[in-house]
Formats: sequence, C-alpha cells, structure tokens
Amino acid sequence: MAPQKPINLNNAVFVRSAAAPGQFIRSSVPAVVFAGKSNVGKSSVINRLLNRKNFARVGNTPGKTVHINYFSIDGRLMLIDLPGYGFANVSRSEKLRWSELMEQFFAGEGLFNLGILIVDARHSPTKDDTGMAEWFRTSGLPWAVLANKTDKVKKSELETNLQQIRQALALDEEVPLIPFSAETGQGRDVLLSTITSLV
Repeated sequence: MAPQKPINLNNAVFVRSAAAPGQFIRSSVPAVVFAGKSNVGKSSVINRLLNRKNFARVGNTPGKTVHINYFSIDGRLMLIDLPGYGFANVSRSEKLRWSELMEQFFAGEGLFNLGILIVDARHSPTKDDTGMAEWFRTSGLPWAVLANKTDKVKKSELETNLQQIRQALALDEEVPLIPFSAETGQGRDVLLSTITSLV
C-alpha cells in the first residue's frame, strides 16, 4: 500500500459556525478543538499552524460572538475553534450563552478527538483556564496545553512559568505542555506532529 501523502495544510476551508447543538458537526475525519481566553492569540496560533496570514479571524472584538467555528483541512482533518472566554466587556446573558454552549459541546459524544488548550506563557493560568482544563480532563479524550507568547518571556523565566502552568492546571504527565510562539513559529512542529499523529 502506498504511504499516504502528507496533509496539505494550504487546502483549508471554512465549513460553518455553530451557535446551537443542532449545528455541531460529527466529523468523519479526526477533529481537533482549540480553546483559550479571548486575548490569548488563538486565531494567531491557528494561522501559524496553517502558515496562513489571516485564515482564522484575528482582532475581532473579543467575546462578541458565541459561535463554534469549523474548518476542514485537506478533507482529512477538522479544526474546531471554540469561542474565547474570560472576556470582561460582555453582558451576563452573553457569558451564560457561552457557558451553556460549552456544556452542550463537551456533553456531546463524537464531537472531537483531540483538545488543545491555549494559555499565556507569561502568566499563571486563570480560573477560566482551569475550568476549561477540567472540561478537557472529564472528556476522557487526549488533550495538550499550548503555552503561547513564549517570545515575550525571558529565556531564564520560561521553565519556571511552564512549571507553574503545569501545577495550576494539575496536568498529568501524559498531557503535553508545548511552549509556543505564534510570532516566531516556536513549537509549531511539535503541535503539528501532535495533530498529524491522529491523521
């Protein structure tokens, strides 16, 4: 049997936005879900992964739309972008909508195969980060944590920051913690191999 061609990351198309459980996609190909605070650079991480400038929207007013966005990569992988959390300037009803949508998403079966939680390498994880980590943990599915913005951390401080993140999120040994920079591309290969091992 001929070896499979590498996945073509340039062949990426937006599929749909889901605002309710009836719009969730149960994908026939492996699905990777990305979660993170609204200002953690989630879109930039996805753009860097795909080596595309403006594929995932960057810089929209954080937390204004509570939608789950689906992207098909080469017809062989589904990327799922969860709405950012931890936003200060949205109404209580909007936060409630976000919370309900997340509960429905994580309660659904067969919606994703791998979770990627993006945190800020410069700071200790927030209460919202630990809540999201708990959702991934209880899903029972493989997940990894991406510490983004390492380019803004002094080399001498990075190891300490990573240890703090691991402790704050109570990460088991088998949960990878990947130092990452959407700016420089550090960690992209590690993230890519974590994802493509699924495919």
